[in-house]
Amino acid sequence: MGFGKLTQTVVAATLLASAVAGAAASGAEPPIPETGGGTPLSSDVQHLHFKYGPIHVAPGQNLILIGPVTIEKPAYDGYVTRFKPNLVRADGTVPPVDIIHLHHGVFLNMSRRDATTNDLPGERFFATGEEKTIFRMPPGYGYFVRGSDVWALNYMVHNQTPIADDVWITYDVDYVPASSRLGKRMKAVHPVWMDVENGKSYPVFDVHHGAGGRKGRWTFPDDASKPYGNGPPKNVWTAPRDGTLIATAGHLHPGGLWDDMYLERGNGRGRNSVHIFRSKANYYDPHGPISWDLSMTGTRPSWRVPVRKGQRLRVTTTYDTKRASWYESMGIMVAYMADGLKGPDPFRHHPSAHGTVTHGPLPENSHFGGEDTGAADPRSLPNGQTIDNRVGIEAFEYTPGGQGLPGVFGQPP
Repeated sequence: MGFGKLTQTVVAATLLASAVAGAAASGAEPPIPETGGGTPLSSDVQHLHFKYGPIHVAPGQNLILIGPVTIEKPAYDGYVTRFKPNLVRADGTVPPVDIIHLHHGVFLNMSRRDATTNDLPGERFFATGEEKTIFRMPPGYGYFVRGSDVWALNYMVHNQTPIADDVWITYDVDYVPASSRLGKRMKAVHPVWMDVENGKSYPVFDVHHGAGGRKGRWTFPDDASKPYGNGPPKNVWTAPRDGTLIATAGHLHPGGLWDDMYLERGNGRGRNSVHIFRSKANYYDPHGPISWDLSMTGTRPSWRVPVRKGQRLRVTTTYDTKRASWYESMGIMVAYMADGLKGPDPFRHHPSAHGTVTHGPLPENSHFGGEDTGAADPRSLPNGQTIDNRVGIEAFEYTPGGQGLPGVFGQPP
């Protein structure tokens, strides 16, 4: 199937249930286990399935790419109320995360401007990573899409094997047509992309083992030395108009513990700052925060935070430093804001900073490694010889996705 081929499927709730049951009976990959439920069932809620691909991933590939064409989207005006991402092979199975995984995918609406980084070519409205967070809007709210809008995708797929493969990025969308009875009552939300390194083409930073001291926790940018040099902070956004935050969830990398969001006014100190949400990494890996076997918490349906024009949002991210260093780390929170003010003053009545995970353990994340391979433990072997105290390397070529090329890993030249 080529890029741009329409794979949209619209089904009613009863047909969806029977399709899931049929997939289970046929041995197809089971759906991502969700917690907290999806969009309330209604005859006005359509369940759409989209694909982007095939994406050919070379051996060892680790590239940030943007699709050469636009991606599938709803063809008529309406509201996105739920967004569920995944990565699949041609047969529909999901590859294990230690084999091939979607490091990140950023969905862009090329017909709009981004709220927090104006020089981007489009509006960042949904995101995914290996944790595969499922975004849900509270009842009555949705991300408004015009049939004429154009979507694109920025993505990075890792192939950790010496064998090439083809994969598809999929996204299931709950959609309410604007012309429906429910659609006429919906309230539109705007994405507010918050990132501790917002505006960078590759927004990453390094976390070093032991940097957190005895507590073993290190927060970026608070604990970093001059994280933004002499420039302004990248983790702060000033609201240009009144609005109400209605949902958010975070993204981080292995070793990450949580992302925090604050609302500030004035000097941002004391009572002028309030902690409004913590998106926490819930690790299913029995070894702790060392892998992608996790799910992030998102806000509960009742969460509301009114934000006045001129007030600021600030985000930070915290990593565990007791176990290891974590390189090329991230800290991102995607929030959604509706126009107008609704809810109590957050500086007087603090909103709940605790949420719920969006899904349970994923089968593709359940291989933790560490098994005995039968090979000798190199730590127990005697020291070897080197050439002039250096390591001799030949037939080395540094190119993206070099595994499996002639001269690499024993391949004949």
